[in-house]
Amino acid sequence: VTRLKCGGFIFALRFNHTMVDGVGTVHFMLAVTAIAQGAKQPPIQPSWHRERLRARDQPCVTFNHREYEQLTDIQTDAVLTATEFSERTFFFGPTEISAIRSLLPRDLDSKSTAFEVLTSYIWRCRTKVLQPNPNEEVRMMCIVDARDKFDPPIPFGYYGNCFAFPAAITTAGELCEKPLEFAVDLIKKVRDEVSEEYMHSVADLMVTKGKPLFTIVRSCLVLDTTYAGLRDLNFGWGKAVYGGIAKPGAGTFPSVHFHVPGQNAKGEEGILVLISLPTKLMLAFAKELDDLIA
Repeated sequence: VTRLKCGGFIFALRFNHTMVDGVGTVHFMLAVTAIAQGAKQPPIQPSWHRERLRARDQPCVTFNHREYEQLTDIQTDAVLTATEFSERTFFFGPTEISAIRSLLPRDLDSKSTAFEVLTSYIWRCRTKVLQPNPNEEVRMMCIVDARDKFDPPIPFGYYGNCFAFPAAITTAGELCEKPLEFAVDLIKKVRDEVSEEYMHSVADLMVTKGKPLFTIVRSCLVLDTTYAGLRDLNFGWGKAVYGGIAKPGAGTFPSVHFHVPGQNAKGEEGILVLISLPTKLMLAFAKELDDLIA
């Protein structure tokens, strides 16, 4: 806890991802804030039920999990070969989101979420400034909560890892040259793939392949926390001014972006996108964002 001169405070938390995921962390924080206000027990009772996500007795990988492909050509990745990084937060309010949506056909716009549209847009801008070989494949992996994909659903209080991050894949040339709708279609397709069978297939892959790390070469991972409810946490002094991830990246892998609800300097509500890029490319990335929206 860091106390501020204005009378407010910052509550920061780290967790072991082998035990809990983002949803589980929110459940824990809800318990802490409830108890801080006098509750006798957590509002959401924790549930173990890890057996629901174990590998099957006879493992059978039924999906082509390209998010776990083991690539070794690190020297072709401008991020993995960089030594100096900058972190920056970009604000996207209704005006910015509307400008991006105007690049899409009306029928696709109407059935696409803000996350899908914004992620596709950032993926293109990021790829343009990183300038990989046009024939090289690039990946955008979207974290998808799978709790409601099971039948019966995973118990509400389950706090362990229950997510997948399927990879949208195309060549850098196609991504940058084709209309934005191409990227949006790719993102929507892979997110829709996540199902109970997909999750069983991932568990079976972990057993048969020895728990491989996800692909990091020419890859980016993105998590949407806009509906997590972190801004609604209340220790007794009111709701949070900011509730979300502290910084982009995860461990030694910088290419993890986060979408967080927040405000700009004018008090306008929108989405904050936390991004880490090689320092020498950050200004070019910001300009790419501005040019497309303009």
